[in-house]
Amino acid sequence: MEKTLSILGSTGSIGRQTLEVAEELDLRVEALTANSGVEQLEAQARRWKPKLAVLADEAAAADLAVRLADTEVKVLGGARALEEAAVAGDIVVTAVVGMVGLKPTIAAIRAGKRIALANKETLVCAGELVVDAADKYGAQIIPVDSEHSAIFQCLQCCAHGQEVRKLILTCSGGPFYGMSWEQMGMMTKEDALRHPNWRMGPKITVDCATLMNKGLEVIEAMRLYRLPLEQVEVAIHRQSIVHSLVEYRDGAVLAQLGTPDMRLPIRYAITYPNRAESPLEPLDLFSCPPLTFERPDREAFPCLRLAEEAAEEGGTACAVLNAANEEAVRLFLLDRIGFYDIPRLVARARNAVKTVAQPTLQDILEADAEARAQVF
Repeated sequence: MEKTLSILGSTGSIGRQTLEVAEELDLRVEALTANSGVEQLEAQARRWKPKLAVLADEAAAADLAVRLADTEVKVLGGARALEEAAVAGDIVVTAVVGMVGLKPTIAAIRAGKRIALANKETLVCAGELVVDAADKYGAQIIPVDSEHSAIFQCLQCCAHGQEVRKLILTCSGGPFYGMSWEQMGMMTKEDALRHPNWRMGPKITVDCATLMNKGLEVIEAMRLYRLPLEQVEVAIHRQSIVHSLVEYRDGAVLAQLGTPDMRLPIRYAITYPNRAESPLEPLDLFSCPPLTFERPDREAFPCLRLAEEAAEEGGTACAVLNAANEEAVRLFLLDRIGFYDIPRLVARARNAVKTVAQPTLQDILEADAEARAQVF
């Protein structure tokens, strides 16, 4: 029987590309969700005819319900409705940004679904709880981020976790690669949003400019693969051709290469363990530029160092880091703070909020709220 999809965050970049993949694979979409984009979600609902359409903004959901009254699509609003959407299909693609993705992901795990995970905050803030729950309920977590998808693919030949010496996460370096801390202080929002290789939403694009995105991915890797910080390395790879690597204890290093197109990891997360035919142009090795690798500059990009420090501390430290960063990036995108202020505000929140070593879900949510209150 064909698998069905729920797409959380269907109007964002990953969500829209997931719909392209669903069309190519001729898959049924059971549920679509967005934050407040009424017109976009209405257009998607009319095209895909899901059973359920959800807007987190309840006023927007009421508007959508009126617009879709002539269809059979059920419309719901609010955060709790995201959990209903998360369990509607066989596979849930979590493409929402931020902590809003945590509870729906846990709901999908408890229902034993496959989670195609593109919401890094879920693993950053509550990685141990999420991975343990997946083991308990028999749910699959297949990463969609290009780096974690690459690692997942390179690990398919690994019989035991003990065979891995380290994971190597590649990083484009973002739009400010090679700049000093002083030079970056003059960069604007428009500068930060000019990613050299990837087409993404504004929040993750800014995170790439600060290298916080790579720091969050380090935490994800530690949680997803149950490895300590010293076994997760970051390498600047400007070409975005090698998406990540795994070094094994015998010295072999496996890499996954491909053109920088998110539809490839999305497709694999949906079709795993199989590989479906794709209309994408394969990587042409003969036209590739030279592939280079460098160590990141943690002095010029302190967000990477802050993330690694939180990863080492564990507990609610990562939830505090993530929440403070979300709020700081939001203010930056509103032109209310400068680029320098992002790491400064994150560091202030980390210093102000006490870490709970073995947190419950409630502890994580409280740490998230407390950290956000520190960013102003």
